[in-house]
Amino acid sequence: MNAKELFPLAENAPDRVKTPTGKSLSDLTVDGILAGDITQEDLAITPEALHLQAEIANSVGRHALAENFHRAAELVRVPQEVLMETYDMLRPGRSDLRSLLERAELFRREYNADRIAAFVEEAAVLYERRKIFTKRY
Repeated sequence: MNAKELFPLAENAPDRVKTPTGKSLSDLTVDGILAGDITQEDLAITPEALHLQAEIANSVGRHALAENFHRAAELVRVPQEVLMETYDMLRPGRSDLRSLLERAELFRREYNADRIAAFVEEAAVLYERRKIFTKRY
């Protein structure tokens, strides 16, 4: 089955999607939740599922969407605190070139998130060019 035929995954390839704890989509039932067999961790998305979605998006020519899925896959294992700090840093006027480049290196070094690091570096270059970093008085 080619990637295009996989969509939607829950109907056409449910065996290809697993939870972070290894459960299959068919294991995720209301009865399982009520019995306490399904936890919040079972409902989280995995990098593998996001990469599979990217493969599907690429197969139908949605390359920008595919890249977003690949970046999302890198972010799955990044702590929420780091994500929120980075979000704040990327708001215009909230950071400086050095800080964003250091954040990109953190993503690369600590989380093996090369796509996200490149995204932050690209933002840093654009912010520098557009002069929208924190103003120093």
